Amino acid sequence: MSQPTAPALKEWASAIKELESGRQILVMRKGGIVEETRHFELKSPAFYLYPTYEHQRKELIKPAEQPRVDESMAGWSPDLQAIQLTAYAEVTKDLEIRDQETLERLQEFHMWTSDFAEARLKWKRKDPLHVLLLRVYRLNEPMEIPVLPEYNGCKSWISVPNGQVLREMTPVLDVAEYDRRVKRIEEALRAD
Repeated sequence: MSQPTAPALKEWASAIKELESGRQILVMRKGGIVEETRHFELKSPAFYLYPTYEHQRKELIKPAEQPRVDESMAGWSPDLQAIQLTAYAEVTKDLEIRDQETLERLQEFHMWTSDFAEARLKWKRKDPLHVLLLRVYRLNEPMEIPVLPEYNGCKSWISVPNGQVLREMTPVLDVAEYDRRVKRIEEALRAD
């Protein structure tokens, strides 16, 4: 009998730290180079956040958030046999961004430089940039999983062992604060 699995979205470890702290509630996605469909698809409305380390670069992050890279790299090595999942997320909105002007309205709501966000938008120009608004939960106890070869590569989604036990978790932001943040983002996108 095979072990049950759950979906996980691969994201920079430093971005997961921002999400877990409540300073950020969004991630941006275009799709990885080895995606089955060659573009991003929201495969699940809820998922674990799987930390990645290889592509994090301080110069792609606003100066105030750059220490998150060093913080996330503490104790990491490319030879790790196991990794800890510490966060779970639910997508409350999948916004499709197609132009630079709209993307710039989101600049205050994320950790990345405007150059990095613009590069994400321009890559695969025909495809929209997906901005996922996430309600994030901290796992009360981190879940340690093995690092498997199929987790490697530039792809957004992986399946991780979930076991039989429901994980206890705590929301990073209460409902009222989360809703307030979503409203601010929606207002920024409507601004003329």
